[in-house]
Amino acid sequence: MQNYNVEDTSRIIEMAWEDRTPFEAIEGLFGINSNQLIDLMRSELKIGSFKVWRKRMRGRQTKHLSLRPEGILRGYCKTQYKHSRGK
Repeated sequence: MQNYNVEDTSRIIEMAWEDRTPFEAIEGLFGINSNQLIDLMRSELKIGSFKVWRKRMRGRQTKHLSLRPEGILRGYCKTQYKHSRGK
């Protein structure tokens, strides 16, 4: 498996936890397939957090493009990201 810098590892983990971000998007951006993602999550998360993540991701339709309902086209909720305001 490829070694990622701290920022990339953090972003991969964040995307893996997001309900609407498909595994295929993570693979497209970082070149990490679902098996490698599981290994990365196992190595980076505490065991309890990893188990919660695995249980949450099993069967989640929005995490797999092939299982997604037709109406879901975007990878994230439009209210998910907060925009910083310049001061």
